[in-house]
Amino acid sequence: MSLAKDLETPELEPEDVIFPPGDLWSDEPPLESELHLRQLLLLIECLELWWKDRQDFYAFGNLTIYYSPRQLKSEQFRGPDFFVVLGTERKPRKSWVVWQEDGKYPNVIVEVLSDTTAKTDRGLKKQIYQDTFRTPEYFWFDPKTFEFKGFQLVGGQYQELQPNPQSWLWSQQLELYLGISEEKLRFFTPDGQLIPTPQEVAIAEQQQRELAQQQAQAAQQQAQAAQQQAQAAQQQAIELESMLARYRERFGELPD
Repeated sequence: MSLAKDLETPELEPEDVIFPPGDLWSDEPPLESELHLRQLLLLIECLELWWKDRQDFYAFGNLTIYYSPRQLKSEQFRGPDFFVVLGTERKPRKSWVVWQEDGKYPNVIVEVLSDTTAKTDRGLKKQIYQDTFRTPEYFWFDPKTFEFKGFQLVGGQYQELQPNPQSWLWSQQLELYLGISEEKLRFFTPDGQLIPTPQEVAIAEQQQRELAQQQAQAAQQQAQAAQQQAQAAQQQAIELESMLARYRERFGELPD
């Protein structure tokens, strides 16, 4: 959805090249809508939670990627809606500056289409991600129409990925499926399990706690009922022994 463009800049002499600092701020515009924001947060939160024990990746969204070969902030920059870089340090960043990141580009990019960006996402950006970024996998998703497509870089060209029976697309880079669930683009494990959000995990854990509490209460009630039955049986035994004692006093021992 980024409006950042690859600006044409006249050739500069080597002494005119200005090398900016590595901590360049992101230069991305506000997100298109609440749908876009929620979708990006969903992808970021789910992947970070799924990879909570990993420290060798960076995943974020709506963040500028600076990739000028001449290391100029004023030219050649893009802001993918969501991207993942593998084999890098997991830490916060103000932007992704390729020349400060060992020349690494995203391994996976996802664009969330909108009326104003769909043409660029399907055309110019796809071309840049293929020819310049050499990003192995590129996906796009429309949160209104639910158009969902993915591409894998094969021999330098993007080839469209074919969906599985659930209409999910396999990401070899992430070793996860991407697919639509309840009108949102989500991640799925190789065996088809939905990767939860932190909120969904919290809800599931709360439900487990409540279920465990209910089971404990039920077990306690069963134990109390068993204790009461044992006490009743003991009382019956005492009463029977008392009756037998009275019988013996009046009539003697019971006949064989």
